[in-house]
Amino acid sequence: MNTVDYLRISLIDRCNFRCQYCMPQGAELDYILRQELLTDQELLTLVKEVFIPVGFRKFRLTGGEPLLRPGVVELVRAIASLPETQDLAMTTNAFLLAGMAKELYQAGLRRINISLDSLNRETFDKIIGNRGRSRWEQTWEGIKAAHQVGFDPLKLNVVVIPGVNDQEVLDLAALTIHRSWHVRFIEFMPIGNSQLFGQRAWVPSEELRQRIHLRWGLIESSVRGNGPADVFQIPGAKGTLGFISQMSECFCDRCNRMRLSADGWLRPCLLNEQGQVDLKTALRSGVDT
Repeated sequence: MNTVDYLRISLIDRCNFRCQYCMPQGAELDYILRQELLTDQELLTLVKEVFIPVGFRKFRLTGGEPLLRPGVVELVRAIASLPETQDLAMTTNAFLLAGMAKELYQAGLRRINISLDSLNRETFDKIIGNRGRSRWEQTWEGIKAAHQVGFDPLKLNVVVIPGVNDQEVLDLAALTIHRSWHVRFIEFMPIGNSQLFGQRAWVPSEELRQRIHLRWGLIESSVRGNGPADVFQIPGAKGTLGFISQMSECFCDRCNRMRLSADGWLRPCLLNEQGQVDLKTALRSGVDT
């Protein structure tokens, strides 16, 4: 049985992108009211008095888009400074990262995952639901800033969508050849959106590995991450390739994490709503958590 010591903390439910696999066109957006979000102090209280005492040592800040959270740098500093914190990471779309990367690094953030579903501007904008000026360049500047500051590992998350960006798999994999980056291919999970991008819902990780193997070869990597990704490497490459097979392969037996929503709900499983705990109400009512 795995040790559950990893907490994903959603800082905010809002996002400056509208990725079609998160928020399909026409879907109603029901954002959490500001007063319903956990405050910085409430969040830190839960980390220090609830999660750390029961063994949580690794924390990841997510959203929505976490860089939209006011005071996010100070929150990073507060969590990073806790003596029990062994690992602090963030998942971001990088659109605001260029101007914040250095501050975040200085505050104690060391690992960062960046969503990058395409190297093609038009495809990228289609996926993120952008209809104005392309957002690809500013996102790429954020990625470069994170690399220059020294985030290691720097991971790029790619949701592979058949007929949309799956033809870019080799180009994205090539980013790892001369850079010590980690590109992770994630099977598209069409929950509630089975026809969102066409008839074929998802591309199995094994198919992606075969494509890469035919082009360069592919070997298992000695690098192991903190999560469910199967890690491989192009022979001689500086970086690695990860495959998260949430549709074709069950990895529940490797799960080591829980999730805390922006409004204080503890969720043991992303795919199962049973067993959720309302920590915010308990905290605000003075109940011993």
